[in-house]
Amino acid sequence: MTDLEPRLRTVAVVLAGGVGRRVGLNTPKQLLEIGGKTILEHTLALFNGAPEIDEILVLMTPGFTGEVERLVERNGYRKVTGVLEGGETRSETTWRALRALGQGECDVLLHDAVRPLTEPRIISDCVAALRVHPAVEVAIPSSDTLVVVSRGPHGETVRDIPDRAGLRRVQTPQCFRLSVIREAYERAFADPAFGDRPPTDDCGVVLRYLPDVPIHVVPGSERNMKVTHPVDLFIADQLLRLAAAEAPAPPDEALREAMAGRTLVVLGGSGGHTGAGVAELAGELAGRYGARVFALPEGSRVQDPRAVGGTLARAAGETGRIDYVASVAGAPPGDLGSLDDSAVAEWVGASHLGPVTVARAALPHLRETRGRLLFCGPGADGRAGGDALQAQARASMTALAGALAGEWAAYGVRVDCVDPAPAAIPGRPGGGPAAAPPSPRAVARTMLAVLASDVTGRVVGVHPAAH
Repeated sequence: MTDLEPRLRTVAVVLAGGVGRRVGLNTPKQLLEIGGKTILEHTLALFNGAPEIDEILVLMTPGFTGEVERLVERNGYRKVTGVLEGGETRSETTWRALRALGQGECDVLLHDAVRPLTEPRIISDCVAALRVHPAVEVAIPSSDTLVVVSRGPHGETVRDIPDRAGLRRVQTPQCFRLSVIREAYERAFADPAFGDRPPTDDCGVVLRYLPDVPIHVVPGSERNMKVTHPVDLFIADQLLRLAAAEAPAPPDEALREAMAGRTLVVLGGSGGHTGAGVAELAGELAGRYGARVFALPEGSRVQDPRAVGGTLARAAGETGRIDYVASVAGAPPGDLGSLDDSAVAEWVGASHLGPVTVARAALPHLRETRGRLLFCGPGADGRAGGDALQAQARASMTALAGALAGEWAAYGVRVDCVDPAPAAIPGRPGGGPAAAPPSPRAVARTMLAVLASDVTGRVVGVHPAAH
């Protein structure tokens, strides 16, 4: 295929047959949570949102297909057309997927479920490449020198050091015209030696059994990592947070569509460390986009169940619905060593008990509208000092958001957290901030951007475009 061909039906096959023994668990690693959602959910959301993808087929570890079907239904992944059990090997799992796709020609993207950070650009490039090439591999240059070893009686020894300029690290998706990958596997299974020396990926099957078929290479990404080892869970979680912070700020039209006719309740307390400035700005911005906005009465405290419940009841009574609830924390009034007992108690109440109080009171209302709860961490007012107390409150709030996102997903309620703290520069002594704290207006606009998005369970930094 050298000329541009008409676009065929494009199917993403998500291969989720792993168990996760290398991360120390008996649970399939694709069902482990990062960023408030399972790895599989992140991956499915990526392909479900890709305009180039028409259908998604999931091949899952035997015994867990029902759980995947529930995840699909809960998240509304409309492009998922089937959830099947995978085989004992990668090759068998792929073959089951190919048989399920039927005889009609299509383009197939085979993707590891445990690569939840694939960039939309990679999907677009792969689909475009399939209009010209019958097989496509995603790969990136190797930054490490690789060696070829030989096994001996006393261990391994280096036999060769290839020039890394011609080496690439393979990623997924691996993409094919269906007739091409199907023929390659038919020849493979007809080969008695295939089971003794199976290729480690699907392009390897094509290369071995259809050597005349060229395999085009699409550049991948360092972020397109595979979650394999325990440390990968932490790295992937941090990369998800970074990706959320780097996502383009939504245009005014998107914010207006998300806010117009909706009811937003913004809850921050009083006492000088409540994030009142951010809360007021968020409410003001939401009102400009057409939302009905309600806030705590002057002098009320966010940790007071009666004040919070009364505000929510008033909003629901006047508008008939509550779509969004935001709990906003501010900076502590000083460093831990400079505060007396009453000041510490008030701060802990506002920053720790406050979000819990808001969540409990908001759930009945948000269940009715399948709405959204948003926490905003401390540090939005740019006030210096109180770093230790801010760190404690930030850890508590982000953990609460992630846990509630999982618990409340069954109700259709989404939960997220905006963290206004500037990112630290790796390697800087003391982990100093990379930039000055964002302005309250930037934080408020980021809050609205999250409310207008379809993410859940995320900790989102303040987008630079919001400053």
